[in-house]
Amino acid sequence: MTTPIIKMQQLNKVFSTDDMLTHALLDIDIEIQQGEYISISGPSGCGKSTLLSIMGLLDSPTTGRYFFEGVDVTKLSLEQAAAIRNKKIGFIFQQFNLIDELSVYANIALPLRYAKHPASDKKIKENVDYCLDLVGMTAKAGHRPTQLSGGQQQCIAIARALVAEPSILLVDEPTGNLDSKSSDQIIAILETLNNQGTTLCVVTHDKRYAEMAKRKVYLLDGQILGQTRLEHQGMF
Repeated sequence: MTTPIIKMQQLNKVFSTDDMLTHALLDIDIEIQQGEYISISGPSGCGKSTLLSIMGLLDSPTTGRYFFEGVDVTKLSLEQAAAIRNKKIGFIFQQFNLIDELSVYANIALPLRYAKHPASDKKIKENVDYCLDLVGMTAKAGHRPTQLSGGQQQCIAIARALVAEPSILLVDEPTGNLDSKSSDQIIAILETLNNQGTTLCVVTHDKRYAEMAKRKVYLLDGQILGQTRLEHQGMF
C-alpha cells in the first residue's frame, strides 16, 4: 500500500488566552492518498481553516501526530517544515495574493525564482507556460493582475500554486470572492486538474461545491462528524 501524502492521528489544536481555552480541533484522524479529491465542509468556526493551516505546515498541532509523505512533521524545526511546505505544498486562498506590479507570467514564476534552489530560466518558462495552458490563461501572460477579472485572477493563483509541481494543493474557499459563473469555472478547473492526477484538499462553505469532491469530510465544533465517499459526478 502506498504511503499517504497526509496522515493525521489523534490531532488536537487548542488556542489559549488569559481566561479561556478554545479547542479548535479534537482528535482528528484523517488520511489523504495521492490523486484524491477531498472536500472539508462545515459551518463557520468549525475548524476548517485551522485544519488546513496545519496540513499546510503554516501552524502546528497542540497534540497528536502528523505525517507528510511518511515524515513525522510534528518533530521538525520551523526551517525544516518550511522546506517541505515550499517544495511539496501548493496553496490557493480566497484572496488571490497576486503582486499587481508584476505581470501574470512573473507572478506565476515566483515560487520557482525564490526557491532554495532556484530553477533555470528554461525550466521556469516550461513550467509557467504549461500551467498557463492548464488554466486557459496563456493569452494573459503579459497582463497585470489589475487588468483581469476576479475569476481570471484566481486562475492565475491556481497556476502559481501548480508551478513548482507540489504533491498536493490545499485550497481554502477558492470561490469566496467570485460570482457564481466564475466560481463554477474555478471548480471545473480544479476538477479537471484532479482528473489529470493532481491531489486536492478543498475547504468550502458551499455545499454544492463540497459535493463535487470524491470524498467529503464534515466538521462540526472541531470534530469530524463523518466522511462520505461517492462515485464522482461532474457538474458539466
